[in-house]
Amino acid sequence: MKNKVSIFAAIVMVFSLAACSSNYVIHTNDGRTIVADGKPEVDDDTGMISYTDAYGQNQQINRANVKEMVEAK
Repeated sequence: MKNKVSIFAAIVMVFSLAACSSNYVIHTNDGRTIVADGKPEVDDDTGMISYTDAYGQNQQINRANVKEMVEAK
């Protein structure tokens, strides 16, 4: 019985983590398309948008260079 509860809790945790992590698509003014892993963070003080790219690297782009930022479906 205890084993079933542990397995059920693990399955619920995996699906809840997968639901929280969605990709965002950033379209730049110069025509590039960037796919970000997770929701990018906007720093209002510096005007920079921080995101994690498809390779897992942390990147930044100036907000003035971004045309739109939408959640991928």
